Amino acid sequence: MNTVYITRRERFNAAHKLWNPAWDDQKNEEMFGKCSNKNWHGHNYNLFVTVKGTPKADTGYCMDLKVLKDIINEYIIEDLDHKNINLDVAWMAGKMASTENIIIAIWDRLVGPISETGCTLHSLKLEETENNYAEYFGN
Repeated sequence: MNTVYITRRERFNAAHKLWNPAWDDQKNEEMFGKCSNKNWHGHNYNLFVTVKGTPKADTGYCMDLKVLKDIINEYIIEDLDHKNINLDVAWMAGKMASTENIIIAIWDRLVGPISETGCTLHSLKLEETENNYAEYFGN
């Protein structure tokens, strides 16, 4: 069987703050710097979702990218775009809104719906800035 990896990029804009409530203002600022700004800060995120599968004989697709786009939009973009990750996103409640924790939470939301299509979620890449990004391949 021929396994193919195919990637879809989506974008969203969101605000967040890195802040540990167990620490005082000074320690939070020492640890997180500008990211601990009490008035929040935002990013133009790029999310890359890579799935793997075998191309189907009738379509040549391992997964229809329109279907992948719809899944990403329903489970991720609608919840995150133009939102405050710390305050507005139920599935991030109680979690530090770091890129690392966000990408794990995104994986948890996508893995089921993607597997229902007959493909497998292979990896995620979340770019917070042009210089900083996280990649995740599941557990």
